[in-house]
Amino acid sequence: MQNKQTIEVRDAIRQALDEEMARDERVFIIGEEVAEYNGAYKVTKGMLDKWGPDRVIDTPISELGFAGLAIGAAMCGLRPVVEFMSFNFSFVGCDQIISNAIKMHYMSGNRFSVPIVFRGPNGAAAQVSSQHSHCIEALYGNLPGLIIITPNNAYDAKGLLKSAIRNNNPVLFLENELTYGLKMEIPEEEYLIPIGKAQIIQEGKHLTLISHSRMVDICKEAATELAKKGIEVELIDLRTIRPLDLPTIADSVRKTHM
Repeated sequence: MQNKQTIEVRDAIRQALDEEMARDERVFIIGEEVAEYNGAYKVTKGMLDKWGPDRVIDTPISELGFAGLAIGAAMCGLRPVVEFMSFNFSFVGCDQIISNAIKMHYMSGNRFSVPIVFRGPNGAAAQVSSQHSHCIEALYGNLPGLIIITPNNAYDAKGLLKSAIRNNNPVLFLENELTYGLKMEIPEEEYLIPIGKAQIIQEGKHLTLISHSRMVDICKEAATELAKKGIEVELIDLRTIRPLDLPTIADSVRKTHM
């Protein structure tokens, strides 16, 4: 029987980072305010004290600069986890992401891999301007060579981040500011969640509803309202935007026809 713990999403992400840094000395964290300030959303709280400034690295406000630095480190055999304070700011560094991170494997004839994770909050949040509220998954989702993960809860955040860090390809790990404080019971023991596999949250026969990240919770509310009218919704949490779990989606639509 597994031991359980109840933790917030931000704590689950921190646990994943901590466990992978303990497992693999090549893993390090880099970004704005990740060290001395414990991260803009306190995801990296205490990491500097535990792992030191060589593995938890504060940077200047230059996304293009530290994205490029981390990509170079990944090409040399390290496994960086880059935090963007907001994924809106990834647009400043997107030349490095697009021109180098996701193309290097192809351009080098498979000689170079770029095992790097870019993580941080994505999408609308509380008391921020439109410059901090963009959902970037549709833009980056059309780029070959890039994995895009969008966890909804603490369980998925931990298991998917650990899988992302171990993957040899560039990964965008899209969190949501409004979910950082949400609590959930998860195992204390180590676990991984496979990349590219959606989860059927609830089964139904009348309608397929597909979502990801924070919107999964909104869809749960919609499914509850539809159930009052006798409409049984099959709700799918994509978990991963790229690769997209088309078989799970297709199987559901074959069943519900909608």
